[in-house]
Formats: sequence, structure tokens, C-alpha cells
Amino acid sequence: MSDGSADRQRLRALPKAEIHVHLEGCFSRPQIVALAAAAGEPLSRPPEALFDFKNLAEFLGFLDWSCGLVRTIPQVELMAYAFAERLAENGAGYADAIINPTHWPSWRYRLPEMIEALDRGFRAAEQDGLPPVGLCLSLLRQQSADEAVELLDMMIALRSPRVVALSIDGNEASAGRTGPRFADTFRRAAAAGFRRTAHAGESSGPEGIRDAIRLLGAERIDHGVRAVEDASLMDELRDLGLPLDITPASNVRLGLYPSYEEHPVERLRRHGIPVSISTDDPELLETTLIGEYARMVETFGWDDEVLRSVARTSIEVSFAPPEIKRDLLAKLAAW
Repeated sequence: MSDGSADRQRLRALPKAEIHVHLEGCFSRPQIVALAAAAGEPLSRPPEALFDFKNLAEFLGFLDWSCGLVRTIPQVELMAYAFAERLAENGAGYADAIINPTHWPSWRYRLPEMIEALDRGFRAAEQDGLPPVGLCLSLLRQQSADEAVELLDMMIALRSPRVVALSIDGNEASAGRTGPRFADTFRRAAAAGFRRTAHAGESSGPEGIRDAIRLLGAERIDHGVRAVEDASLMDELRDLGLPLDITPASNVRLGLYPSYEEHPVERLRRHGIPVSISTDDPELLETTLIGEYARMVETFGWDDEVLRSVARTSIEVSFAPPEIKRDLLAKLAAW
């Protein structure tokens, strides 16, 4: 498949879900410039260099700054609507969107208001025919066990149908091993009916993935690519059928792998591990979901059978309601 517009239209038409995407990473360059102007804040760097990141730590620091520009309820509602528009533009029929409250200083202590505003924005989008979205509230690895309990207690008290899962993200390399600290909170989340997903195997190695499985009870792993460093872990993931939601552009842009050709997504897939493809932080990494699929076609020669398989995984392991999954899977069968 070439990189022509007809081929991209086919990839757009491919029924799929996006299940590893952060709301924090979906502000376009013009949006950030406008938000900074509205907030009376100077840009942290020239507009043309806003998205030039040397490493993961610098990238995460930028997230804190840009999210800090969002200060009003209408801005939150518009952000949600724009997110659903992005999904539609890329042919995604559903998304599990990750949001980490620690990145949003104006909302950290009034999180229910933010979730309600997001819900209004997503509902308005759905009423206009745009794709539905579930929210995964995410802990930061540097947080304490008490802070994790506080977030879960808020989720339980709020009981918003919009909030589907508890997640954990952040720089594993700087935080060190955190699985034991959050294990009890994840067990309580499962008992309360929330789904569970965890970033692991990105800045940590295979040990981070093992902790996510055994201590956090993760139903899927965001990233997980460094499982290739441990043959026994690859076998375990395959035998468990535990899915990895992989974001190749992120891993290459942030320096985990030097090129797409050296990215391990194809080795993991060929080993029998369920994999799906997402964008992570699409605007900041200057990628799209269609672009991610196209890159896999170009780099690894994925044919229609592989594309259907990867898209099917994205739908099946999403936290979408059963009726949405059934609809998307029926459309996929007809693609």
C-alpha cells in the first residue's frame, strides 16, 4: 500500500478504536498559542519550536505547562468536542481517553467539575454524530498511596458513566518501581467495577510489565514494547492474551527506538501477542491515527488481514459498552 490519498481514505474507513491517547497531548499548536494568549502567559518557546522535545522528561514538563493554560469550563467543553472531532477525522469509532489530573493545576482540586464539563462536551459531540468517548483517570507514578486512594474514592463517589477505568502513567525511569505502592488501589478499583490499564515497558523494562500484570491487575498494557527484551515475558503475554496498546511514533520521537524499522511492534505481533495501534499524544508528537496505521503498512508491509486483526484487537480490548463493540465489529467484518 502506498502513501496516496486513496490508501489513506481506506485506512480512515477501517473501523477501529483508539485506546491509548492522552487528552493532554491533543492541543494543536494554534490552540496552545490561543490558550496562552487568553491566559496572559508567554509561550515557553517560539511557536515553530513548541513541539521540539529532547526526551520524555522534557515532554512531560511541557504537558504540565500547556494543560495549565486551560482554566475555564467552556475551554474544557470545547476540548472534549475537539477530541471527538479528531477521532472522526481518523475513522475511529470509539476512544478510551486518558486524563491525568496532576497535569491540570486549575482542576486538581475540583476534578468533578472538570469531568462534568468533559462529559457535556462529549455528549454534545455524540449528539452531532461524532464518536463516543470513555475516560480513563490516571495516576502519576510519583504520587503517594494516599493520593491514589483519594482519586479512587472520588471516582467511586462521582460514579460518572463517562469514567470507565483507572490508569497509571508517568516516567517509570525517574519514579522507580511503583507497583507495590498502588496495588491495593487497583484491587479496590476492580472491586468497584472499574477497568484497569497501565503504562509499562516504556521507560521501564520487562519488570514494569510484570508488576502491571501481577500487582495492578492491568487488563491491557499501554506501550509494553520492552517485553521484547524478555522471551519468557513475551510467552506469558501471548499465553494470557494480554493486549499491548502500542504507539510507534511516540516511541521513536521520544528516543526509545532510533527508527520505525527498529521498533518491535512487528516482533510482538508475530509472537502472537495481541497488539493495537494508537497515537499517545498526537498533536505534540505530530502524528495521526491514520498516519500510524500507514506507517505500519509502509514499514512492515501489513496487508488487509493484519490491518483487520489489529483493528479488531483495538475494538475488543477497548472499554467501550458491548453495543458499541458489536456495531464496530460488524462494520469491520464488512470493510
